[in-house]
Amino acid sequence: MKQTIAKSWALPALVGVFLLAACRPTGPKYEVTNVEGGMVSIDSVWDAHPDADAVALLKPYKQKLDSLMNEVIGVSAMKMDKDKPESLLSNLVAEVLRTSASHVLQHPADLGIMNIGGLRNILPQGDITVDEVYEILPFENSLCVLTLKGTVLRHVLEDIAAQHGQGLSGARLEISKEGKLLSATVQGKPIVDEKEYTIATIDYLAEGNDGLPSLLQAEKRDCPDGMTLRGLFLNYVRQQTAAGKQITSALDGRITIK
Repeated sequence: MKQTIAKSWALPALVGVFLLAACRPTGPKYEVTNVEGGMVSIDSVWDAHPDADAVALLKPYKQKLDSLMNEVIGVSAMKMDKDKPESLLSNLVAEVLRTSASHVLQHPADLGIMNIGGLRNILPQGDITVDEVYEILPFENSLCVLTLKGTVLRHVLEDIAAQHGQGLSGARLEISKEGKLLSATVQGKPIVDEKEYTIATIDYLAEGNDGLPSLLQAEKRDCPDGMTLRGLFLNYVRQQTAAGKQITSALDGRITIK
């Protein structure tokens, strides 16, 4: 049966090839001799004469989207920026990741790691809207919980030291001005080579990106479906608000350069 079907398709296919060859243009040939390009500014100029029918069609959807994105879900007690070796915003997001590992481990992870490059805006002081969270975390990065030995964890922290810091929770590092790891503790204790540690991070970093190739040496990885970092952060803000708390963070010297 399979051979019969294959033969029945072969003839039309060959006929199609011959027909395409027969229909190929036989006129003069042209070639590209020059290509020019430029930047087109996408600004209010394009809104000067909007298409009325398109505006009317999109209006109900825009209103619904605006109502969702402009929803106030909490209050930030301070302006939170992103920087190295540590910052208010990167410390906060790393902590959200670390505690969110409870969905996988039934308890927080030993460490939380977030790359500074994944934070695309600051968190202003005052009301927090859904739109602002999307601006800070625009990517579809998801939670990944990794399990690895202390020997590998040391390499991961060396990677962070070489970059002069990243978002970190659950550990304290001392690094040199040249980017060498001088000392490290996890949950207030020295790293034990044969002990297993858990790291909560995002899938992008779990794949060894952004200067953290040592994460690829994890013995186990669990990346549950649908648990985006943005969704986890939104839930965190809502939970803190429901508990009557503002969103706060602190610089505590968890990464110091000697």
